[in-house]
Amino acid sequence: MVDENLGTERLEGKMIEEKRTLNIFDRYLSVWVALCMILGTAIGYLFPKVASTLGGFEIANVSIPVAAVLLAMMYPIMLKISLKEVMKVKRNANPLWLTLVVNWAIKPFTMALIAWFFMRVLYSWIIPVNLQSEYIAGMILLGIAPCTAMVLVWTYLARSNIDYALVQVSVNDLVILVLFAPLGKFLLGVTTDFPVPFATIFFSVLFYVAIPLTLAGVTRHLAIRLKGLEWFERFIKKIAWVTPVGLLITLVLIFIFQGDKVIHYPLHIVLIAIPLIIQTYLIFYIGYFGAIKLRIPYTEAAPSAFIGASNFFELSVAIALILFGMNSGATLATVVGVLVEVPVMLSLVEIMKRNKKKFEFKNNK
Repeated sequence: MVDENLGTERLEGKMIEEKRTLNIFDRYLSVWVALCMILGTAIGYLFPKVASTLGGFEIANVSIPVAAVLLAMMYPIMLKISLKEVMKVKRNANPLWLTLVVNWAIKPFTMALIAWFFMRVLYSWIIPVNLQSEYIAGMILLGIAPCTAMVLVWTYLARSNIDYALVQVSVNDLVILVLFAPLGKFLLGVTTDFPVPFATIFFSVLFYVAIPLTLAGVTRHLAIRLKGLEWFERFIKKIAWVTPVGLLITLVLIFIFQGDKVIHYPLHIVLIAIPLIIQTYLIFYIGYFGAIKLRIPYTEAAPSAFIGASNFFELSVAIALILFGMNSGATLATVVGVLVEVPVMLSLVEIMKRNKKKFEFKNNK
């Protein structure tokens, strides 16, 4: 009973902290993204020299200011990953298996198919051919990057198991290291006419996932060993602001270069959003009905459904910047993914909460 009470208190503490974060930033993420779009577009349009100056700071087509901000943004996310907790998942593996199948055997391919169909067929008379390929590429990059940090927010809102969601996020970050590059190379090669070098994607994932993951792992180990777990958890909370602020700065920088497209093709943002929204609901319901079929309890079913529906948009934006550049349609498509994610995911949270009783199985202990 004591252990159960301690576990309950710990979960409630995490929920309180997530709620604070949500109130400050996550609840209105779509608003902040829209404001960053407006600010960045205005700067790029009114002060074109700013874009040319920033564009000069790059190495091997990698923008140094954006790379620095993105790396800083990834670091707090990676600090939450505990390999010890990942190893404990064997005790309750079904939700994790469901997540892995949906994220890596289904989601990338449905996103590629939906993106291709909308751009090449439905929108073929509206969007120029060159932009069709770029938008498809951006959507595919979203499709092969399952969610990380934000899934903890959706899990909190659904009143489900944050600890298990964190394990799922940790495992998916490790899988990204192995599967992101080959899947990206294959799907981009099949659906677009861009020559995408495997090495570029691989080293991008290495740079934006493996390096911060390794640094975070070393930091976590040393901090807990020298200062203790409680101090480390307080440290994570203190630097949590780095991720949202880094994301907003990145978006402003992107739209300084995207101003021309936003001004001349405002309809394209809406057109990109439609297939992304359809994909999100599709993947959610695959996870939703899969959890029912596997008799997964609500507390683990919710994060299993959310993690595939949501996206690791920080990584998608970073890879789009490296592969296609700051002012590309691919980068714009990944940013539209950020714009639509919050309102759509909030609706999915409500769907899960309204149907909680469907995940109550008599044989579950």
